[in-house]
Amino acid sequence: MNIKITGTGSYIPNEIKKNNDFINHQFFTENKVLIEHNTTTIIDKFKKITGIEERRYASAHQNTSDLAFLSAKKAIIDSKIDPETLDYIIVAHNFGDVDKNSSQADTVPSLAARVKHKLKIKNPYCVAYDLLFGCPGWIEGVIQAQSYIKSNMAQKCLVIGAETLSRVIDKHDRDSMIYSDGSGAVILEKTKQPGGIISSISASYTFEESNFLFFGKTNNNISNDDTRYIKMYGRKIYEFALNQVPKAMKVCLDKTDINITDIKKIIIHQANEKMDEAIVKRFYDLYDQKVPDGIMPMTIQKLGNSSVATVPTLYDLILNDKVENQSIKEGDILLFASVGAGMNINTLLYQF
Repeated sequence: MNIKITGTGSYIPNEIKKNNDFINHQFFTENKVLIEHNTTTIIDKFKKITGIEERRYASAHQNTSDLAFLSAKKAIIDSKIDPETLDYIIVAHNFGDVDKNSSQADTVPSLAARVKHKLKIKNPYCVAYDLLFGCPGWIEGVIQAQSYIKSNMAQKCLVIGAETLSRVIDKHDRDSMIYSDGSGAVILEKTKQPGGIISSISASYTFEESNFLFFGKTNNNISNDDTRYIKMYGRKIYEFALNQVPKAMKVCLDKTDINITDIKKIIIHQANEKMDEAIVKRFYDLYDQKVPDGIMPMTIQKLGNSSVATVPTLYDLILNDKVENQSIKEGDILLFASVGAGMNINTLLYQF
């Protein structure tokens, strides 16, 4: 028996926020010093580094659990399962439900409980819980679901990654332009079909790295705003990711007898275009190999960084022919990878 993804779904919000929509923003450094460059220069530099041209924001009436439900519903339909047969619903997120007009996170009941309620699942033995693991949360949820199925604690699991980062960004911080909203979901099942999860690895670096991403006050030094927003030390994260993620990818691959040349796609967290390209290059450098053309699909240019939602959303879009010049065929070997707050890293080797 194998453990495979039998259904996928994603929800991409309708509101498009383009780079030029930030043109009237006043940006400050992390030291609360006004950036003197004109906003056009800041935006142009931002695009060159991240690759982001636009991002999606949830509508005012939507919340994270709503996006999670919408992607989950699609995954259930795609898998053709009865939702009452689900054993686990795992929702990876970082900030809970944050109302458009409030900065307060709402996690009671859990987002997973809210999704189960919206799906109208009556089965009390369908266990619903949330997972906080930074941007790698969705992959970690898949790893946990695999463990439940492997140990015969479950037959079917729904794993969702959802986020509304637009509700927790500081408009005076350049990094606010990175973040977006969205949701992706998958159904995992025990099946006789060939392929499935081959290997995985997870790691948490907390000795010096735990506060690379954190909650902090606005960069605007003349504001009386006491709200806390998502903040990060971008340079430290960049260096950390380049040093540690390729190693984790190698550990995951080396646990198997699969050669790096057998990998057809690397589905990596859409964090920063330049950073992702550098990570993949360093991974191939570890094997003295060149990066194959088209190995790393990207959606960050149009969808931005939606944290835990980026990987499952990208996977679903490829399977539904919505990523230009990208496809996945039966038997293809895929390597999933993510890095984020914690600092956490995980990778997953999978055969489609």
